[in-house]
Amino acid sequence: MRPFASKAWALAATALLAPATAGAAPKTVQAALPTYSQAYEPTTVDERGMWQEADEAERAMRDSKFVIEDPALRDYVRGVFCRTVGDERCRNVRIYVLRVPQFNANMRANGMMTVWSGLLLRVRSEAELGAVLGHEFGHFELRHSLQGFKNSRASSDVMMWGQILLGAAGENSSAFTSSILGGIYAFNRDQEKAADLKGFEYLVSSPYPAAAAADVWDRLMAEADATAAGRKKKVSHGYTAGFFATHPTELSRATYLRKAAGKAADEGDPAAEAYRIGIAKWLPSFLDDQIKLNDFGGSDYLLQQLAVGGWTPDLLYARAELYRQRAAPRDLVSAAQFYQEAIDKGYTGAEARRGLGLALLRSQQAEQGRSALRQYLTMKPDAPDASLISTLVAN
Repeated sequence: MRPFASKAWALAATALLAPATAGAAPKTVQAALPTYSQAYEPTTVDERGMWQEADEAERAMRDSKFVIEDPALRDYVRGVFCRTVGDERCRNVRIYVLRVPQFNANMRANGMMTVWSGLLLRVRSEAELGAVLGHEFGHFELRHSLQGFKNSRASSDVMMWGQILLGAAGENSSAFTSSILGGIYAFNRDQEKAADLKGFEYLVSSPYPAAAAADVWDRLMAEADATAAGRKKKVSHGYTAGFFATHPTELSRATYLRKAAGKAADEGDPAAEAYRIGIAKWLPSFLDDQIKLNDFGGSDYLLQQLAVGGWTPDLLYARAELYRQRAAPRDLVSAAQFYQEAIDKGYTGAEARRGLGLALLRSQQAEQGRSALRQYLTMKPDAPDASLISTLVAN
């Protein structure tokens, strides 16, 4: 770098970074939090704008086709949330459960929380669900939306004026721009870690064991490995996040949460059986959505995790569908076996006979396949594909 470039850089930094406070630097300074209040109101123009935007988003959410309109499921999820953060904090939070098969939850500045069905499929206990929901509430209580907005705006201003000054001096501003962008992403990662630890504090004070927070990230890494193996790709898990990463790595999160749990040494009931019962009605639907993602390795891993206590008819049927969807010759043989096991264990849906029949037909077991398809038509004579299946039976 030529001498004048250093001077231009210094000029940009001196003139712009100071008025932007900590906004453009990776260093994060948390302001003192106000005492928690149910009647909290936004106090600045920025915050009022964010609340108004969140209110509009919630109005739209009420009519979204993705919202699962099941008060029992919503109330169950809310109960887990309230047991995690306490009645005072959960009182004014509105929860919407969305039928979206990925792992996610989100909380807006006005107190609206969304919980995705993919999250409900992947956690194994009320404690694990509470860990994730506590993390999201941690973002809310720490006012991270507002802090993140201010940081991004201040950093954008610094970046724009820095580019102007450096450009006027005839210097390349790309390194300066990269430095500012790195500060934005580092700021986001710091917020994520702070929310992780805030959620951990809720778990420690709840009836649930705090160690559940790390368990979630351990299994997400294992699922990523299974997905990669199914797609013949390689995955490596590291402690350090990439330059443009907005979240810490799963490995680093599991590590610092496991370390914190060791220090807390708290006990509690993870309520795994209560959780299994709580989502039982929706499990077949969530499994069906997962299988449609065309992720054989990850889906098979999830099914095996769910079947740790034994293969139920619903899990066997889902696994049969997964193998029939991949449809390699050996997969069709396995699928037929899983369908038959599901039926033998009491699966009552006509779809199992349909899947069994199709798998057998493609496995060169024509008569057995037609027999299963006849049973399907008997059980569901008005099926949308009845005419097609009748043709297969007649051939």
